[in-house]
Amino acid sequence: MPDPNFIILYVDNPLRSADFYARLLKKPPIQTSPTFAMFALDSGMMLGLWSKHTVEPTATAAGGGGEIAFSVSSRDIVDELFTDWTQHGLVIGQKPAAMDFGHTFLAFDPDGHRLRVFAPTAP
Repeated sequence: MPDPNFIILYVDNPLRSADFYARLLKKPPIQTSPTFAMFALDSGMMLGLWSKHTVEPTATAAGGGGEIAFSVSSRDIVDELFTDWTQHGLVIGQKPAAMDFGHTFLAFDPDGHRLRVFAPTAP
């Protein structure tokens, strides 16, 4: 069985979402069209942004039903990203906090998709 290597988010406006993710990821999309945009992530994962108005078959899920998680190496990086994302106007759903799995915060993209940054708890 192949490993998953592509995440697709259904978005209202792929070009607007591509601008958001280009700023967030600090890299341009490798493909854009009015109905789709795609990013190649350093991890090898691909991130697609597909117009929820043109998905076939029609998608019924809304943003916020899952999370894209960004694992970082330290609590300090979590706090730095929280400050950076807050200064760039991202809507914050959870301020930095200690949870069972590590130090974390949560933000939202323009379509309500959850973006979690965390530094894992040492084993």
